[in-house]
Amino acid sequence: MQYTAAASKNARNALALLFCAYALSITDRMILSVLFEPIRLEFGASDTQMGLLGGLTFALFYATLGVPIARLADRQQRRLIIVFSLALFSLMTAMSGLATSFLLLFLFRIGVGIGEAGVTPASQSIIADYYPQQRRGMAMSVLAVGAPVGMITGFLVGGTVSEYYGWRAALYAVGLPGLAVAAVMLIMLREPIRGNSDDQTAHSDAQNSISFLVSVKFMATNPAMRQLIIASTLTGMGTYAASTWIPTLFIRVHELSQSQVGLLMAGLFGALGAAGTLIGGKLFDRLSLRAPGLGVRMIAIAQLVVIPFAWVAYSVDSLPLAIGFFIVPAFAANFFLGPSLALIQTLAPLRMRATAAAIKMFCLNLVGMSLGPLFVGLVSDALMPTYGVQSLPIALGALSIFGVWPALHFWLCGRALQRAAAQEN
Repeated sequence: MQYTAAASKNARNALALLFCAYALSITDRMILSVLFEPIRLEFGASDTQMGLLGGLTFALFYATLGVPIARLADRQQRRLIIVFSLALFSLMTAMSGLATSFLLLFLFRIGVGIGEAGVTPASQSIIADYYPQQRRGMAMSVLAVGAPVGMITGFLVGGTVSEYYGWRAALYAVGLPGLAVAAVMLIMLREPIRGNSDDQTAHSDAQNSISFLVSVKFMATNPAMRQLIIASTLTGMGTYAASTWIPTLFIRVHELSQSQVGLLMAGLFGALGAAGTLIGGKLFDRLSLRAPGLGVRMIAIAQLVVIPFAWVAYSVDSLPLAIGFFIVPAFAANFFLGPSLALIQTLAPLRMRATAAAIKMFCLNLVGMSLGPLFVGLVSDALMPTYGVQSLPIALGALSIFGVWPALHFWLCGRALQRAAAQEN
């Protein structure tokens, strides 16, 4: 691909628009965490029920529908899929504010999950066609920064608006703007030629006919891809649980208001998370150029470093100490986001890229998003009679130690990439 000025401009415009869509999806997904307490109190729900609402309710449909939608994205215009998906999840978020029962809120959150299923795989596939491999890690990290930016927006809007106008108004405030963004994307987002950044084309019947089972077999038998999927899935359990329950931790244990929690989460996990995501992507690109697999091993080391800091942060009663120890996890926990997205697109064949991203998303979210928040809710409820408000930090601390496992698989992914490169040479 000739990376001309025009191509570079189109790539930047597409990345900016897709960044906005992804950030909105995270905002609509994560705002619920800062609204947990008022929702729980209004509907008389348990921590287990809230864990289901924040995890399984969303993740089940988000993950399962992501695969067939991605299969469609590998064959049809990805931009239209993204626009429709953005409009749907934005509408469902706004309608969640109309829920008069826990069951109705449950159903509307299913709708949010269905809508968001179409955004991420198609977006990653488009970016892979705009950016060459040597720039792909950084480009995917820019997209991934949408996660902490979305968190910042969700926490700030959710915490502030909910405290003054109620949790329903907060859902209206983040849901309705997405409809306007969808209209802008319909006009401005351009569909790139598949394989353009890899100096390949994807027009042959053979390439167009890659089946789902072939895709699954490829991902299961490719050593680097397999280890990457396992590592990302296990990482998701901890990250989703933490982002879902930490706002409640600050409210229950440290007795902060919703607006205070929103500001704290936005500054701590949002701003630091954004910086860490970008730096992680930059380090990955540089280290990967020095030696195959070195960038992935950096991720493994970062995850191990995070564990003791997170455990202490959950354990201490002092708010300043908790904030201080959360700095490292907030900064380094998202190092894996951009690189994992880039590796999937690099390792997968052209006509399998959206499908590969969706299969990764299926594993990450069905297991990680479903089980992580639910595990914390179940353990918290079980320990509540004995430990009171301390049951939640105990549950979160137990899950933080779990981070050793995904770090191992990131390291094995790096080793597999090194071996594959040696075989090619």
